[in-house]
Amino acid sequence: MKNDAERKQEVVNRLIGAWTLVAWFETKPNGERVYPLGEDAIGQIMYSVDGHVAAQLACRQPERLGSDDWRQASETESARAWKQYFGYFGRFSVDLEANAVIHHVKGSWFPNLINTKQTRHFRFEGSRLILNADTEWGQVQIVWERVAAAPGISLTAAA
Repeated sequence: MKNDAERKQEVVNRLIGAWTLVAWFETKPNGERVYPLGEDAIGQIMYSVDGHVAAQLACRQPERLGSDDWRQASETESARAWKQYFGYFGRFSVDLEANAVIHHVKGSWFPNLINTKQTRHFRFEGSRLILNADTEWGQVQIVWERVAAAPGISLTAAA
């Protein structure tokens, strides 16, 4: 029988790598399903062998800004673009008892996430990773599909 450290390492090994977004939705208390960035949102989450995580989610077809220099965006353009993206980065840990991966957020587009612990209850279904979170506004579910490693790239840590 495996001990907790071995079981935790198995989970970490399954998380390591890149995952592409399949679906991100919230189920409101009344049962309504809401897609914050649209039903066709795109995204990627990456877990590294040294314990880092980065998650990026976006509208598939965001409206372009009037200038290629983002600093020149009008207040209206900035407000619109801000609501078409979601992302953060930091470190991660695994809590076997809670069956959760915890994202320790270091930086984010949304300042309120910085220095927080984002707990995601996980399960694996074939090549998919399903993350769930209970929030004040409802149950959030994010479904990810494993991305194959690029040709010539190994998923082992560098020496």
